Amino acid sequence: MKRRFLLATLVFCALMATGQSQAVEPSEVLTDPALETRARNLSKHLRCVVCQNQSIDDSNAPLARELRVLLRERLKAGDTDEAANDYIVARYGNFVLLKPPVQVNTLLLWFGPGIIFTLALLAYWSLIRKRPPKSTNDAPATLTAAEREELQSILKESPIS
Repeated sequence: MKRRFLLATLVFCALMATGQSQAVEPSEVLTDPALETRARNLSKHLRCVVCQNQSIDDSNAPLARELRVLLRERLKAGDTDEAANDYIVARYGNFVLLKPPVQVNTLLLWFGPGIIFTLALLAYWSLIRKRPPKSTNDAPATLTAAEREELQSILKESPIS
């Protein structure tokens, strides 16, 4: 039983180590290796609008396939990398970019986490600052004479000695 588990674990690790499979179909691959390399480099930076967390190079969604084909058609037509990218961005908006540019409408996206973290640190610092400092010379209070006598009488009366 342990050997089967070990074998299954090794096979799983080997499959995971091979990396993520590409969704590019053989029919999409360009015959010119230079154009195909350019297309792959560009498609790694374009988001699948359906999946939203994958590039079009990694997605199996039909829309991602259409974007890959469109990108390759633009490159075959002679567009530069920037022109092909700009064409797709003009058609689908900045949302299609995995790393959208810093613009007025994306400021919160880029700087929001830092602002929230800074506000949390300021709140924590203000709470710490308002606390009274701990005194190191807080000695336990001494008993008064009446309290000592009462304690002695209780100890004398107790059956545990």
